[in-house]
Amino acid sequence: MMDMAGNWFIEGVYPDLFVMLKVRQVYYSGQTAYQKVEVLDSELFGRSLVLDGKTQSTERDEHIYHETLVHPAMLCHPEPKQVFIGGGGEGGTLREVLAHKSVERATMVDLDPEVVELCRKYLPNHHQGSFDDPRTNLLHEDARGYLENNSDTYDVIILDLVDPLEGGTAALLYTQEFYAIAKARLNPGGVLVTQSGPAGLLSYTECFTTIVNTLGTLFDHATAIQVHVPAFETLWGFTIASDSPFPQSSDADVDAEVARRFSKPLKYYDGESHRNMRALTKFQREGIKSETRVNRDSDPVFML
Repeated sequence: MMDMAGNWFIEGVYPDLFVMLKVRQVYYSGQTAYQKVEVLDSELFGRSLVLDGKTQSTERDEHIYHETLVHPAMLCHPEPKQVFIGGGGEGGTLREVLAHKSVERATMVDLDPEVVELCRKYLPNHHQGSFDDPRTNLLHEDARGYLENNSDTYDVIILDLVDPLEGGTAALLYTQEFYAIAKARLNPGGVLVTQSGPAGLLSYTECFTTIVNTLGTLFDHATAIQVHVPAFETLWGFTIASDSPFPQSSDADVDAEVARRFSKPLKYYDGESHRNMRALTKFQREGIKSETRVNRDSDPVFML
């Protein structure tokens, strides 16, 4: 919420913890058919996209989130050519996917065309022209319905969705049933990755451990990675899943693949960062090991 008198954006991190960000300009504030949208600018984070009161990404640190979401999973595939992106309205995920020279087509399905247009206009440093790349196939519909009703297949599926909030647009895009639909659209050796919510000490059992456990019921291999995203005020989780074993790469192996595969320099991701992402904390490891919940359509798990 915005305290317009003092130009402060107030965001709930937990039910009993809120943070305040000094805003120097509001570029947009309005309601689309699906959600409330704000584009804010601050000295600390630059331009930020806020959906339904939750910060989605900021100019200052979005590269940490988007490079972590995209590149570890993409490097699990030897030569990803066809990529599906669910969500990702800012264009940051699309930008990172298209940085892979092997990619021939990136199909991005985001439900809300108004958000994408607002991001085109107000967040040029996020998308960096990726929406206009000839390899981009941009569609506006429900990602679950699209995957269920379309026969196209992909080497990598990347789910850059809003959090699983009760009543939210992505409430049923973290369930076992949805992941089964997505898996059916993967080519042999294909890889799926999803953002998996907050993974810090105060929040890792909200949805992070459940998502890892749910994907583990469908795929032969499912692994979690985590990174600190300053704008999110906590560690953030991601889950990579595949029926093919993940490559066991050294720092030097990852650095060599980055040099071979990419058409641009990266800001965050390299071999040492990759190793750090995979080094989960003890509480995260124990939480995943002891998690028994499976996220189902009939009983979805929501963030607080």
